[in-house]
Amino acid sequence: MQRTVPTALLGAALLVAATAVTGQAAAATPGTLTSQDLTVDGVGSPHYRIPALTTSVKGTVLAAYDARPTLGDLPSNIGIVLRRSTDGGATWQAQQVVRKDAAPAGYGDPSLLVDRQTGRIFLFYAAGVNQGFFGSATGTDESDPNVLQADYSYSDDDGLTWTHRRITKQIKNPAWGGMFAASGEGIQLRNGPHKGRLIQQYAIRNNGANYAVSAYSDDHGATWRTGTPVGPGGDENKTVELNDGTVMLNNRSAPYRTVALSTDGGVTYTPFVQDTELPDPANNGSIMRYAPDAPVSNPQSSWLLFSNTEATSRKNLTVKMSCDNGKSWPIKKVVDAGASAYSTLTRLPDGRLGLLYERGNYEHITYASFDLKWLGGTCADITITPPASLKAGTTTDVTVRVVNRMDVRRSAGTVQLSGPAGWTGATVAFPATRPGEGANVKVPVTVPSGASGSAVLTATYRADGKQASGSTAVTVAP
Repeated sequence: MQRTVPTALLGAALLVAATAVTGQAAAATPGTLTSQDLTVDGVGSPHYRIPALTTSVKGTVLAAYDARPTLGDLPSNIGIVLRRSTDGGATWQAQQVVRKDAAPAGYGDPSLLVDRQTGRIFLFYAAGVNQGFFGSATGTDESDPNVLQADYSYSDDDGLTWTHRRITKQIKNPAWGGMFAASGEGIQLRNGPHKGRLIQQYAIRNNGANYAVSAYSDDHGATWRTGTPVGPGGDENKTVELNDGTVMLNNRSAPYRTVALSTDGGVTYTPFVQDTELPDPANNGSIMRYAPDAPVSNPQSSWLLFSNTEATSRKNLTVKMSCDNGKSWPIKKVVDAGASAYSTLTRLPDGRLGLLYERGNYEHITYASFDLKWLGGTCADITITPPASLKAGTTTDVTVRVVNRMDVRRSAGTVQLSGPAGWTGATVAFPATRPGEGANVKVPVTVPSGASGSAVLTATYRADGKQASGSTAVTVAP
């Protein structure tokens, strides 16, 4: 059943409180990160959790999250609330209610998804009465209070008003127990045979184990279905479309994120594999393609952004960048070294990146924005070609090739080689390069006497105040 709900505020007290915490970000100057709190615990709601973020086709930035009576998940009398920004995240309108009902009903874990062809904005979430994810009954009875339901709301007026739908029967296998939308942001495929497909990720529980699965629509949200779950070991997860049309699923997992690939638009996936460049404490993160409409010939088409708490606990919120469709993550920077948790990224109308995350001990939902200049680093392919073996006590020239994978020219710079303690690597000049252009240089490295076995050589390329590095294993002959 559908019903249209006009924008509502959580009472006069919330209106005053929301205005008080709105704040205003500093002017977005190149190379800077700005941030502001969108919520404060106890102001309008005892607690806030679970951020979702997107940018509409009109350029409006939408931030949604749970308003919770406690920090607990469903079942609980949780409501979904939202704030809008029409100036790229500099200022935010007062908080509005998207979905809220009397206890014991609750709605939680929002995820936003924009249909770029129609402009419709979807907001997915779980709906619970008596049970949450782990206690949910099997079956698809959409009126059963013991079944955790799959709901979404949609807006055709840029997030001002919302209509609600329940799609449990469409997307839930009756054998599954709980299922919930993975919070953050869904995607729409831009290329290939499934162009226009909407994909929202879910976590599902089946026979006591957790899996990840894609819910997808090929008719702009009129109907939905789910593909084949991947797992076990699934949890909150996100997808991103790579520039060859492959859909990459990135999954919450400790001690590293796990990744699966789909070549049929999210219907089936390969088994999970660990990405050891993405340490994770089992926390919800975010992955996105920086320029999803860029042609394959454009270097930007292979740039991915990723955010999570890179630590063994929920702290040290970090953003990383991949230059090669997620094969490696050479660029990273810490956004918040302190306590932090869930995070989600979106590209803003001016090309900056918006980041919404839980800050402190879940005390704030904080919005930050930055550009690639602030993130630093440079996209470059670095190949080290040493001889078959290096001889202890000698100096040997090692060939290093660097290819510029940025979309701008890089000035002349340097390449330096480094190895284990006691090794001496030289720094040599490297020429300027145009996008896609590369060059080889010879870099001398001295191996200390007595060295033997294997070692790792690292080449560091520096130009225009940025750097990239690559490593390779070498063998030392006595």
